[in-house]
Amino acid sequence: MNFKVGLGFDAHLFEEGKPLKLGGVLIDSPVGLKGHSDGDALLHAITDAILGALGEQDIGEIFSDRDPRWKDADSQVFLKEALRRMEEKGYRIANLDCVVVADQPKISPHKEAIRKRLAELLRVPVEALSLKGKTREGLCKEEGLACFCTVLLIHEG
Repeated sequence: MNFKVGLGFDAHLFEEGKPLKLGGVLIDSPVGLKGHSDGDALLHAITDAILGALGEQDIGEIFSDRDPRWKDADSQVFLKEALRRMEEKGYRIANLDCVVVADQPKISPHKEAIRKRLAELLRVPVEALSLKGKTREGLCKEEGLACFCTVLLIHEG
């Protein structure tokens, strides 16, 4: 069986007055994530994990933050392109493991909604997705959040 593993990472600073989206889910929060697009760091990390497993360019090379086409773009566009490339090469997602590092917002109240939305976007069973929220435990100043994702792709052929 042919398989590939990819690791994705993304981090964004908080920005007041901007909506907070994680994994394609709008979360009630006084701050959102600063970014050229909608700032969905979780979708960005997943996109990079898939692109990395495929040996493709990263999200910043494909969707440059200097390109006005991507200003305020929905990050689902980036993920859909990564999925298109994955399917074109004959792969499918076997499983995805993600960690969101943030003291606020708490991830646990939103975990199942995010997993459900990711399952829809990725066209995989919810059981193939793991999402964990971790806090900094005072390690550094809280100015944003970070996401780490690992994906296992299996070749269909």
